[in-house]
Amino acid sequence: MGAIPLRPVMGAPSTPCIFCDIAAHRAEAHIVYEDETTMAFLDIFPFTDGHTLVIPKRHVDRLTDLQESEYQPMLRTLSTICRRVERLSSDYNIGVNQGPFAGQIVFHLHFHLIPRYGPGNPFLERGRVRLDESAAVGIRQKLASG
Repeated sequence: MGAIPLRPVMGAPSTPCIFCDIAAHRAEAHIVYEDETTMAFLDIFPFTDGHTLVIPKRHVDRLTDLQESEYQPMLRTLSTICRRVERLSSDYNIGVNQGPFAGQIVFHLHFHLIPRYGPGNPFLERGRVRLDESAAVGIRQKLASG
């Protein structure tokens, strides 16, 4: 078993972070919400249609790294996106993976909102397919403000 990488101190990541690049608009994403401190965008390898990620713009690895002043904006954005996801399905999962053994792949705090469309389990081992551009446009329109 390989070594587990050390987490950088709060602030800027020690290695390039795709979510920081998305938050700074240096990388493309299907953004469905943005304010001064948070952002939401479609997962590029969704479990289900509408699988959305909610992030703080400031780089933190974990929920416990957020400053207390960041709790309310993060929860407000999470709640806003939940209401928008309910346009797709009234059933959904909210999850956060903390650490490599918990399944965290991108070490920038992010909440997953995963709409559910039936009794099947989208989390069973299977290949996740990259988000189709045309599908992303349609989903983004459904999750747009309003």
